[in-house]
Amino acid sequence: MKTRVTELFRIDVPIIQAGMVWTSGQKLAVAVSEAGALGLIGSGSMKPDVLREHIRKAKARTKKPFGVNVPLIRSDANELIQATIEEGVSIVFTSSGHPGEFMEQLKKAGCTVVHVVASVKHARKAYESGCDAVVAEGFEAGGHNGIDEITTFCLVPQVVDVVPIAVIAAGGIADGRQMCAAMALGAEGVQLGTRFAATLESSSHERYKQAIVDANDNSTLLTLRKVTPVRMIKNPFALRAQEAEARGAKKEELLELLGSKRERLGIFEGNWEEGEFEAGQSSGLVHDILPAGEVVRRLMLECDAMMERIQATMR
Repeated sequence: MKTRVTELFRIDVPIIQAGMVWTSGQKLAVAVSEAGALGLIGSGSMKPDVLREHIRKAKARTKKPFGVNVPLIRSDANELIQATIEEGVSIVFTSSGHPGEFMEQLKKAGCTVVHVVASVKHARKAYESGCDAVVAEGFEAGGHNGIDEITTFCLVPQVVDVVPIAVIAAGGIADGRQMCAAMALGAEGVQLGTRFAATLESSSHERYKQAIVDANDNSTLLTLRKVTPVRMIKNPFALRAQEAEARGAKKEELLELLGSKRERLGIFEGNWEEGEFEAGQSSGLVHDILPAGEVVRRLMLECDAMMERIQATMR
């Protein structure tokens, strides 16, 4: 039997907040952890010294477990991991790279390691490298996505079937009904990004949060496949990127269009014209900006209600 997420992370409910860039600072991570779920500090938009500051503030504000997400594509990924270890955080989520390169130092430090994957192949590699769990993330998710564009509904059960470690479902999940469905597919927990981005404690710009709340079922698009597939809300920049891709723009032109600060411009600074408003298809299910603790509470109530409804229909 696979280890339950609640046991693996010593949390009360099987909900994990994604470590999103320019969104998941210590305030959000603390609020989620205090509600009984697992909060993550997203180091993808931080330098090592800034990450240390966030970890120290989080430790001063909560005694509950929390973790750090490290995108391995970062040139300073080793420094971010070292800062995490030295500051005494023992839960590390990795993404966008191969966790095996850092596994020895993480395990030597006693860390629980979870890797985000977008395919069965990468789930196997994560398990073989020594990961304690994987996040199976479908391409409904906001931000950077897998090139195979496998949906959460199809990816999760296939990953569950091939790895003997805990599988956490992610990608397009924003309410308790979907959480219930993910558990039915064999997941031991769920990870949410977009829903937690639209919370009071999120460090994102209010314009970005409101764009999520205003979104409907077709408000996002997936583009920039030649560079790195990105799902974002359809703002002027996203539409320009889509148009460039449709007319066959070369990788070099797309890289120039993307630049180096689009995420900050959109998510942190709220620049509607020029920023990248990364968000998942679950945006259409987010209708309000709530305290993170209330999001956790509602998720569990909705999930429990749906489980009871399913059991009633099976009698």
